[in-house]
Amino acid sequence: MIHDSETTNDTAKLIVEGVGKVFTLADGQRINAVSDISFSVQRNEYCILLGPSGCGKSTVLRMIAGLEMPSSGRMLLDEALIAGPDRHRGMVFQNYTSFDWLTVEKNVEYGMKCNGVPAKERRELAADFIDLVRLTKFKEAYPSELSGGMKQRVAIARTLANKPSVLLMDEPFGALDAETRWNMQELMISILESTDTTVVMVTHDIEEALYLGDRIVFFSSHPGTILEDGPVAFKQGRRMGAKEEALEIDGYVEAERHIMALMRSQRPDIND
Repeated sequence: MIHDSETTNDTAKLIVEGVGKVFTLADGQRINAVSDISFSVQRNEYCILLGPSGCGKSTVLRMIAGLEMPSSGRMLLDEALIAGPDRHRGMVFQNYTSFDWLTVEKNVEYGMKCNGVPAKERRELAADFIDLVRLTKFKEAYPSELSGGMKQRVAIARTLANKPSVLLMDEPFGALDAETRWNMQELMISILESTDTTVVMVTHDIEEALYLGDRIVFFSSHPGTILEDGPVAFKQGRRMGAKEEALEIDGYVEAERHIMALMRSQRPDIND
């Protein structure tokens, strides 16, 4: 399904190098969340962080965002050390994060306004990104008037409008119904094909990982380490605009079985 990457870090957009994270609880107990995590992501690549629940995927994503700092190792974006949150890393969460009192248009403009973008330029850029996520007819609507999928499209448009160097997504479609979810997945493929966006996304969904991912980084169970990292081989570098296209490609079933076997290998022993 996936194989060791042949790409060197010299050409990578994002480098995660020997990263570990230890949390100290209130009682002084130290919890090792992830250990010696290393992988790289190329420009315009869709990288999936996949693995069993509790393996530290979201912790790694939060460290890339600068919301948590590594206990060891380092992370580089465009050769610059990640030392905290900044506008070069945009985050989309599972929970809807739109401002209820602002219209779709004003939500998308919000980050640009905070960054001092002039009003005319804000409106023009907001219109472009609202069109990109197919919400032009709803630009004057408020979040309470939108479906869950539409709210996530607002969040994606608002994040992309700030022109982040990498888009980080933490289970962004987990709360959506099945039809809306695959529509959102196809939208993300469309966005990557029409922009220079680089994405790192956490998911538990194997089918979602195989459809969206150019690369999959598979984590072991807690404490998280990397079991496998590499391109999704059966796709041969292609992206499919329609989800059913991916399901019909030779090698898809074998890839799904391989990941399921990895997942099963990381299940805790019920006798432990």
